[in-house]
Amino acid sequence: MEVDGNTVLARSLKEQGVEYVFGIVGIPVIELSMAMQAEGLKYIGMRNEQSACYAAQAIGYLTGKPGICLVVSGPGLLHVTGGMANAQVNCWPLLVIGGSTFQDHEGIGGFQECPQVELSRPYCKYSARPAGVTLIPQHVEKAVRLACYGRPGAAYLDFPGNLLLARVPEEKVPKQYAHPEPPIAFPSEKCVRQAAHLLANAKRPLIIIGKGAAYARAELHLRQLVHQTNLPFLPTPMGKGVVPDLDPQCVAPARTLALQKADCILLLGARLNWMLHFGRAPRYSEGVKIIQVDLNPEELHNSVLSSVAVQSDIVPFTEQLIDELANMHFTFDNKNDWWVDLRAKCDKNRKIVDKMAQDVKVPLNYHAVFHHLQELIPKDAIIVSEGANTMDIGRTFLHNKWPRHRLDAGTFGTMGVGPGFAIAAALVCRDRFPGEKVICVEGDSAFGFSGMEIETMMRYQLPVVIVIVNNGGIYSGFDKQTYDDMRSGGDLTQVTPPTALAVETHYEAMMGMFGATGHFVRTIPELQKAVKEALVLTDRPTIINVIISPQADRKPQDFQWLTESKL
Repeated sequence: MEVDGNTVLARSLKEQGVEYVFGIVGIPVIELSMAMQAEGLKYIGMRNEQSACYAAQAIGYLTGKPGICLVVSGPGLLHVTGGMANAQVNCWPLLVIGGSTFQDHEGIGGFQECPQVELSRPYCKYSARPAGVTLIPQHVEKAVRLACYGRPGAAYLDFPGNLLLARVPEEKVPKQYAHPEPPIAFPSEKCVRQAAHLLANAKRPLIIIGKGAAYARAELHLRQLVHQTNLPFLPTPMGKGVVPDLDPQCVAPARTLALQKADCILLLGARLNWMLHFGRAPRYSEGVKIIQVDLNPEELHNSVLSSVAVQSDIVPFTEQLIDELANMHFTFDNKNDWWVDLRAKCDKNRKIVDKMAQDVKVPLNYHAVFHHLQELIPKDAIIVSEGANTMDIGRTFLHNKWPRHRLDAGTFGTMGVGPGFAIAAALVCRDRFPGEKVICVEGDSAFGFSGMEIETMMRYQLPVVIVIVNNGGIYSGFDKQTYDDMRSGGDLTQVTPPTALAVETHYEAMMGMFGATGHFVRTIPELQKAVKEALVLTDRPTIINVIISPQADRKPQDFQWLTESKL
């Protein structure tokens, strides 16, 4: 009995434990998508290749097993390079499978001919084309393994049309082993002792928890560490929920003070890149001692020289650190001046934002919208967020109780990820956590990148609550009178501000395409009514379009949010 390349590839993916496939089909992968379904893989047809890639990598982050992004040749593959780069920079497992032109058409202008293996290589850990059908299982195993082992990332496999259609005797196809879970790297005892000594002797210690800790499933250990030592902690955006945001030891409201004054920082699953201001003054003290824990040795000492650099998985390091500090009988004094200063700053900043949140006059501001949204959404909801102010301000109001329950633009700062991430999260909730809700909070500019994925959500009956915070612009917009005045009497390409979008666009009307109704919101009572109605839906998404002031902004900052170059 013979089998074709499509069947061998689908079976190989199934052998490696892959579950979800996201893509857009066409020549030469239509039959492949059907073979995947025949083997029991879950195929989700998307509306844009980038969104398919975002969804596949979010599955990788949420489950630990890479999602598959299936694309056609040429432009299809090129459209996902942004998503591949995002997965690689975010360190999320992803496998992209691309169809390509028939090999006998290469070099003579084949349909969508493109050097896809070479083009993918800068954006992934592994890029290859199997030489024949019988080698497909070997390459699939390696691609999945490399996407998961070490620092997770993207992999790419290329399949010419003739390879997918080629047939071989079934007994010639080898059964490929399924690799075990990634090996665990343990820290050196010396590094653990040094780390414990620095923390125990610090006057102003701080723990920073990154999304690497969430991916490592280190939440139980980090909660024990934080509570046993009474150390303050600061989560990065997707480190939120590893220890609950509302834990009394979370000092996120005093982020600037915590970073600037800490004399010893334990860095767990986070990198000293732009998101943490590179670990350098003036955002940090000149003499701050940094304990850096990272699975990837190449990341150690990057940007600044760490006092203790530990190559290790977070769980075994934290287990050993807990024991070492317990043997030292270390608990940080709750009445220490550092705690007094941090609590005072937290209280001061909370009062500022609470006051802004109580301002519910129309047009609304960000703080009022997020405050009242947080009051209504379930505490275990997965929150997807993107947009400039929408994402940054929302982070302080929309709390996470559990790890891996916040997905945003991430390290690469990628816009357009929201709907794809939300689709992945909704599928994971449906299959693993029934009853959990997905709340996708979008800026109006960000929603414009991938808004047509609302049709995908409708087709697969995914009850995503999409909240669009609409200020009519990129960063900020203009009121209707100002907008009309600026655009009158001139060439619109020269007088329309580059940051402007159309005023009060009715995004919620997109629900009318499916015979449903969205929500157009101007006031807090309208928002409350819309959210309550949306949360009871179980078989379709909805859009809540919230109009806010075009000039709404975040609270005044001690520093600009982005550390600027001195060059």
